[in-house]
Amino acid sequence: MPSSKPHVGVVFGGASSEHDVSIKSAATVINALRAKNNASRFTVKLVYIDQQGRWWSENIAQKALQKGYGLKEKELPKPLPKKGFQELPIESEEIDIWYPVLHGPNGEDGTVQGLFRLMRKPFVGSGVLASAVGMDKLAMKAAFSSVDMPQVPYCSAFAYELIDNNLKLTLISKLETQLGYPCFIKPANGGSSVGITKANNKNELLEGLNTAAKHDHRIVVEKAVIAKELECAVIGNGELETSAVGEIRFQAEWYDYEAKYLHSSNEAIIPAQISKEVSNKVKELSLKACKAISANGLARVDFFYKEETDEIWINEINTLPGFTPQSMYPMLWKAVGVTLEQLVAKLVETARE
Repeated sequence: MPSSKPHVGVVFGGASSEHDVSIKSAATVINALRAKNNASRFTVKLVYIDQQGRWWSENIAQKALQKGYGLKEKELPKPLPKKGFQELPIESEEIDIWYPVLHGPNGEDGTVQGLFRLMRKPFVGSGVLASAVGMDKLAMKAAFSSVDMPQVPYCSAFAYELIDNNLKLTLISKLETQLGYPCFIKPANGGSSVGITKANNKNELLEGLNTAAKHDHRIVVEKAVIAKELECAVIGNGELETSAVGEIRFQAEWYDYEAKYLHSSNEAIIPAQISKEVSNKVKELSLKACKAISANGLARVDFFYKEETDEIWINEINTLPGFTPQSMYPMLWKAVGVTLEQLVAKLVETARE
């Protein structure tokens, strides 16, 4: 008799700078889907996307998981297919529900979600629109502005402005006048703080703009604020639920890639040491942010909170938040009694809805 358990296809890796983080997140998700009660509810299938965008079957996916980071081309079967998506691995036909564990461009930005839509298969997380807007910081900020969400002052910049000397001088003058120092420079499309720098003067600003331009031709420059960094997790379809509100404290000057994934000195305070009124406001704004970009399934919404002035600013929304051991999304739910096993099962059931 064939199994009646739904086949959940966990797809991970991806052609992005967050490839290795995706593998770490996938390991957590897969272990939770195969743990205890979930083992009798779901059959887990693995699909790996290498750093050139090729899709690989279970045996190669398992090899990447065991290694813990991206496979090199010499570790892949020969002859290699052309770069990019060519076809689904044959066993993918058995997959009933897709569970993307992909971070960054080519996975979190609506591309894979569009493929799942074309396949007419349910999947965990937001659809094409929310994924694309949530990935692009300029589009995201425009959506937040349209519903009057509080944000720190910011300006847009574009890679072509750095090539022409007159345009570059005009851009620097605008940024210094409207934002001043210190400020943060970010690629519009990206995650895990990849390509983000902090500038305290003109030289660092120019260097930061050039760094961001290597990752994306669209750039966001934000005024730096001294504030608590708060995060709230969201889950569900239609009627969304919010988790506890947490705070991230870190030893680095700011929460960059190394602070997120390589330092053990970071401290997650859950629930955050803030008033009930502020906590409720953050939850309210988290739901408003999801509605602004049409996000559902799961999301993590990040904020700045300045105690001295009681100001809250939304930083960003992440429609496919990390699931590594240091990731806030599962920790925020654990704080309100939802175990990791229960969380991934709920996400799969949300997709089935």
